[in-house]
Amino acid sequence: MHTQDLSAWHHDHSFDKGNIAAERGTRAVMWITAAMMMVEIAAGWGYNSMALLADGLHMSSHAVAIGLSAFAYAAARRHSADRRFAFGTWKIEVLGGFASAMLLVAFAALMLAGSVERLINPAPIHYEDAIVIAALGLLVNLVCAFILGAAHHGEHGERHDHHHPGHHHDLNLRSAYVHVVADAATSVLAIVALAGGLHYGLAWLDPATGMVGAVVVALWAKRLIADTGKVLLDCEMDHPIVDETRAAIEEGGRESQTRVVDLHVWRVGKASYSCAVSLLTHDGTLTPEQVRAWLSQHGEIAHSTIEIHQCGDTAGRHAPQIHRPHGGPWQATLVPNSSAPGAAN
Repeated sequence: MHTQDLSAWHHDHSFDKGNIAAERGTRAVMWITAAMMMVEIAAGWGYNSMALLADGLHMSSHAVAIGLSAFAYAAARRHSADRRFAFGTWKIEVLGGFASAMLLVAFAALMLAGSVERLINPAPIHYEDAIVIAALGLLVNLVCAFILGAAHHGEHGERHDHHHPGHHHDLNLRSAYVHVVADAATSVLAIVALAGGLHYGLAWLDPATGMVGAVVVALWAKRLIADTGKVLLDCEMDHPIVDETRAAIEEGGRESQTRVVDLHVWRVGKASYSCAVSLLTHDGTLTPEQVRAWLSQHGEIAHSTIEIHQCGDTAGRHAPQIHRPHGGPWQATLVPNSSAPGAAN
């Protein structure tokens, strides 16, 4: 029975420190968006503008989605010490981003349906009043974009070690930002459509721009769903860190012909990864600590589980033969060991 202190072998399972600036920013933007949403929906009904009503309904989706993002930040922070989460709570934030993207798709569909219906059954529009409200909505969206943009830059200012900066974005913050930018784009389209109807009598522009806005929003949502889905499903074995992890181990173990026979890498934070690796080596003294030292050049590997197989472990009727077919990854194949008792000669 172990009587010594085991604390040296224990470690924290919180691999992401969160983003307080983003949490505050999304909460503020949620309330601003909710207030403007009510103004635009009321004005859209009152002035009979489909573009303005679509903008207001779309803004309501943003209020809910950005609220989800704010909730996700709070939930991840509140449960960060909960040991039921094997690799921390960061993916709660990613789940919030995924849910926001799904809401974008739903409201894009509603925008498209409403615009088609208004194109088939046109109605008179109070253009001047509607333009004023749409311009106010655009101003609000620009303010919200500035708030979230400041949180985004603050996030990057806190991290100085970027091996792959393009993969380290806060997906939850990005989902909130996409909502705000999408809403700003629909506001611009609404203003253009209303101006065209006011000055040139092009009433069809109002529903037509609503349809264009719906398609644009759906495309943005598709990209966000793909990015958050990859993280949630641990579908990132094509990330450069995987090949770099393999190369670091095989370079460190070159003399002992240490080869990676199985490797799994998944993300546990915005810039943190966990890996589980199985090795085959001729070095009878190789330890997990040595392998972690080889991996230390990659600060992104925050947690590692290392399994080491010695070639002598299989010294029986079969022994491993290491080879590299056609320049691909190294592989280990069991072949008959003629020196083993009972082996065929």
